[in-house]
Amino acid sequence: MAIVDLIMPKMGESITEATVLKWYKQPGDVVKMDETVLDIATDKVDSEVPSTAAGLLTEVFYKVNDVVPVGSVIAKIDTAADGKSAPAPVAAAAPVTPAAPVAANAPAAPVYQAAVPAPAPVADFGPRFYSPLVLNIAAKEGVGMAELERIPGTGNEGRVTKKDIIDYVASRGGNGAVVAAPVAASVAQPAPVYQAPAPVPVPMPAPAPAPAVKPAAPAVPVSGNVEIVEMDRMRKMIAEHMVRSKATSPHVTSFTEADVTNLVNWRDREKGNFEKKYGEKITFTPLFFEAIATCIRKYPTINCSLDGNNIILKKDINLGMATALPTGNLIVPVIRNADTKNLFGLSKEVNALANAARNNKLKPEDTQGGTFTVTNVGTFGSLMGTPIINQPQVAILALGAIKKRPMVMETPQGDVIAIRHMMYLSLSYDHRIVDGSVGASFLTAVANELEAFDADRKI
Repeated sequence: MAIVDLIMPKMGESITEATVLKWYKQPGDVVKMDETVLDIATDKVDSEVPSTAAGLLTEVFYKVNDVVPVGSVIAKIDTAADGKSAPAPVAAAAPVTPAAPVAANAPAAPVYQAAVPAPAPVADFGPRFYSPLVLNIAAKEGVGMAELERIPGTGNEGRVTKKDIIDYVASRGGNGAVVAAPVAASVAQPAPVYQAPAPVPVPMPAPAPAPAVKPAAPAVPVSGNVEIVEMDRMRKMIAEHMVRSKATSPHVTSFTEADVTNLVNWRDREKGNFEKKYGEKITFTPLFFEAIATCIRKYPTINCSLDGNNIILKKDINLGMATALPTGNLIVPVIRNADTKNLFGLSKEVNALANAARNNKLKPEDTQGGTFTVTNVGTFGSLMGTPIINQPQVAILALGAIKKRPMVMETPQGDVIAIRHMMYLSLSYDHRIVDGSVGASFLTAVANELEAFDADRKI
């Protein structure tokens, strides 16, 4: 028998775990090489995990909605089996080593109450990612986001694990003191571990059952003609990401407007020729990205992130493009090294990523590594917006709708009123890093770059 381990793949540089969404194969099923075995989800995108060998699936170790660390064995495949004599399926559960049994008539150990040491400070790893499982447990137990941020995490980079949140909820029910549960008749419970110096034990009566945990906020009353729809997985992650961003970064938003008449007229005139020459449609997005990338080079502080007291200036300009999905959710594919691409290269990549997003074909690497995000609220008719920063970035630019308006123009012959194509731009930035002078100067530079567009530009 040749057994091959199916490993949870690494889906990106910063991704350390993934959630099992769906199993396509069960123990006893025959799998082919590269055949999809299961779907997984990260905080970025959903992905399929193909089989790395052909044979018989003999074991699976995780269930749907389980959060699995990268590199863990998620299933085993017998490459010597032909599928005709399938072994008995093994339940999809991680093995648990039973504790030594305790005699039923053994006297109960005395219970002591010890002074609880001060909780260990949470390591400052910056904004933490919370798995869907941890968020679900927190929601059910009434643990708010601010309270969740204070829980010490034992996972990778200080992340809160399932055990951490369960232990916290148990201690929370006892008003902050960890109360030992009564020892069952058949299973020995592990003794609590205390930090030195050990407190003097004080005998106390058997603990009463912990009171029910009260929710952090009262439930929203539901009455009348309503429909209750549970948020899907992506919407839950977006909600958590937005709340965490507002809690992390002090947001400031600056506004300006730009006369984009030359740019609009040029595109209207050249879009047919551009598609005929390059085989790509040209939208306003690559024209905007071209100007934004040019200005980021002049204001590098906009293109950075914060790690504790260290400012990490990014040398690459990777522009995130906020894209609406057919479901109404939002995803941000990334155009890498946008400042090194010409107009054709930007147009080709913008179109490809937008199509992949709409058809749910984005790969994990397509949404990673962004250093600055642009959202076009004008696509939906909005004149302007106050966008929320895409962590761990420090700024995000919103582009409003292009509208014709009468404007006063200065000419050698005097001031005149003319009909111009105008648009508002708004920049939200992290005031810990970006001061108002830098944020406003960068935004003005983008507007000036758009207004200076060469109306006689050759394609």
